Amino acid sequence: MAAKHWSKMQERGNRLGMQILLFSYRILGRKGLWIILFPVVFYLFLTGKTARRASYAFLTQVRKVNGNDKVVTWRDSFRHFRCFADSAFDKIDAWLARIPQSNISYTNEALFIELDEHAQGAIFIGSHLGNLEVCRALSQHRSSKVINVLVFTHHAVEFNKLLKSINPDVAINLIQVTDLGPDMAIMLKDKVEQGEIVVIVGDRTSTTTAGRVIEADFLEKPAPFSQGPFILAALLDCPVFHLFCLKDKTADGKVFYRVIFEKYADKLVLPRKTRQQTLHKIVSDYAQRLSYYAAAYPYQWFNFYDFWQNDEHVSRDQNKEN
Repeated sequence: MAAKHWSKMQERGNRLGMQILLFSYRILGRKGLWIILFPVVFYLFLTGKTARRASYAFLTQVRKVNGNDKVVTWRDSFRHFRCFADSAFDKIDAWLARIPQSNISYTNEALFIELDEHAQGAIFIGSHLGNLEVCRALSQHRSSKVINVLVFTHHAVEFNKLLKSINPDVAINLIQVTDLGPDMAIMLKDKVEQGEIVVIVGDRTSTTTAGRVIEADFLEKPAPFSQGPFILAALLDCPVFHLFCLKDKTADGKVFYRVIFEKYADKLVLPRKTRQQTLHKIVSDYAQRLSYYAAAYPYQWFNFYDFWQNDEHVSRDQNKEN
């Protein structure tokens, strides 16, 4: 049986469940809700064969890269699942403005300030490492820039709508896309020219078409990366940044968030004669930065499928989890 594409994995959750989560969180707080949520997360761990297998494989590869020969156990994988569940609370905290500025560390913040001061648009290429939702909300404390977030699943749209209902003043536009076609590119270019930000993830392959990928080394193994986000970045003709938001701890155990801006280029140019070579270099550079942070923060890797699978061998017409 062909492997399943990430976009066709059954989304385990619905809007009602999200609303119950939010209501319970407001009543019980983080620690109180975890008492109730723990058995739910454990059930999802036990029954999520595909996600559990992917977690084992990813953590094993990270340890290999980091020179750690310790065998990954079910406890390590369950910790991975718990971190994913806990990230939902981080999102809610951010949108409720419960994260104080003292708990936020900005790397290269001057780059973002410069964009703001010059009313310049840009594209931020993020990932499913860490918590981009936290980064989106936190940025509103520092800037009035409109942020346009491209999302690729219905579940992501619903969860973000729920978050926005918590704080409707946050200037976030959610744009659900299935394909990055010409019409979408024209609309986004208009937004960038008005000084707005476009956020897209670079670590998910096309939801509709197989093979539109560039293979690049990720944690010392070739993995498929979609060409779409990087071609879009070139079409928008604007500054390009890599963006990460990672949860960390100080030496004394205090939790804080690292919001990392890394400027990649003033604009991306894909010359006709060397288009594929140039595109491969751009994607490889992104994969290298993603590898660097994934190796440092492995439990914040929230791609629970075989990330190294051959994209052309992946089925896009299945609807239930194996």
